[in-house]
Amino acid sequence: MLEPFFRIQDYLAERVNAPVRRTLMDEVNWNDRLIGIVGFKGVGKTSFLLRYVRENFSVRERKCLYINLSNLYFHSNSLLEFAQDFVASGGTTLVIDDLQRIPEWGKTLREMYDRCTKLRIIFAGSSVMEYSPESEPVADVMHCYTLKGFSLREFLNLKLNLKLKTYTIREIQNRHERIANEVMEQVRPMEHMKGYLHHGYYPFFLEQRLFTEHLIDAVNHMMEVDILHLHGLEFKHLERIKRLFYSLATGDTGAPNVSQLATDACTSRTTVMNCIKYLTDAGLMSPVYRDGETFPKKPTRMLLDNTNLTYAVLPEKPDTQILIETFFRSALSYHHNVETGDRSSTFIVDGTQRFRLTTEEPKRRATDVIYVRGDIGKGIDQEIPLWMYGFLY
Repeated sequence: MLEPFFRIQDYLAERVNAPVRRTLMDEVNWNDRLIGIVGFKGVGKTSFLLRYVRENFSVRERKCLYINLSNLYFHSNSLLEFAQDFVASGGTTLVIDDLQRIPEWGKTLREMYDRCTKLRIIFAGSSVMEYSPESEPVADVMHCYTLKGFSLREFLNLKLNLKLKTYTIREIQNRHERIANEVMEQVRPMEHMKGYLHHGYYPFFLEQRLFTEHLIDAVNHMMEVDILHLHGLEFKHLERIKRLFYSLATGDTGAPNVSQLATDACTSRTTVMNCIKYLTDAGLMSPVYRDGETFPKKPTRMLLDNTNLTYAVLPEKPDTQILIETFFRSALSYHHNVETGDRSSTFIVDGTQRFRLTTEEPKRRATDVIYVRGDIGKGIDQEIPLWMYGFLY
C-alpha cells in the first residue's frame, strides 16, 4: 500500500521547483513531534515541504513519506491507520500536505500524535487552520509556523540567481550605508521594486498565466473554502465577507467605521469585527493597533497584507504612500510587532522604535525617529531606503 505513495514522493521531490531556500527552513525546530507550516494559498508550502524532504532524507531509507490529502485514497481510508502502517514499516516522519481537506483534522492529528509515539508529523495547510476551532485538540502540542510570501531579497535571489543575505533591523539601523554598498555591488534594488510590489510576493508569478487573475482566484478560494469551512460558517456569510473585504480594501486605510460597514453589509457590529479577524487570519488583511491593543479592539489602520494584493484589488494605480506603508508593515510583521505611530511617526516597532515613512525629504526631523524613504537607493544618518527592509527575511 505504501509503495505507490513513495513513488509519488520520489517523483515530486526530484522535480520540485524551489530554487530559493526559504528563510523559514532554518527557523523551524524540526525536532518537535507535531509541526504545522501554514500560509496563504500560493505562497509555496508544497515546494517548501518537498525541499525539506529532499534535503534531509534518502529515498532508499524510506524513513520519510510525503502525502497530499487531495489524493482520493484518503477520502475512503483512515489517515490514522495509514500512519500506523507507515510506522510499522519503519517510517519516522510523515509529511502531510493539504491537511484541512479531511474533516475533524485536529482530532485525527491528536490520535496520530498519541498512538504513534515514535512518529514525527509535519503538515501544511491554510493560514486559517491555526485559529480555527478544529485546532483545539492539538493546541497544546502543535507548533505552527507561517510561511510568508517572498521577501524582496528572496525575489531578487530568484530572479537574478543571487545569494543576497538577510540583515536584522538593528544592523539596518546601525550600518545601513555600508549595507547599501554591499548590496549594490550585486544589484540595484530600486530598479526591481516596482516589479516586486506588483507581483513579487507570491511564487506563482513564475507560472505562465496572468498573475492578477491567479491571485484573485486564490483570494476567492481563501474566502469561499478556507474561511467558511475551517471556521464552520454557513454559506450565507460568504457574500458579507466578500463585501466587507472589498470595502476595507478599497476604502480609507484609517480606522474602519464599523457601524457603517455593518449597515452596508446588513449585519451587526460584532459580525463585522469577527469578519475582520477571519480576513486577518487568512492572510488577506493586516490591521494595525495602538500600543497594547489587539482584537477584539477596533484597529486604527486597515492595510492589505501585502502590496501584490493592493495592486490586484484596487481598480486604479494604488497610492504610493499606501504601497510603501503596506510593504514596510508586511516585511516587519514577520519578526516584529508593528503598531500605530504618533504625530511624528507612521509606525512604532516593538513598542520603542519610531518610524516615519515618506517619499520625499522630511522638512523637519525628530532625533528619535527613523525616516524610511521610498524614493532613495542609499540613505544617510536617520534616513534609510525602504527597500532595505525587504532584506529582513
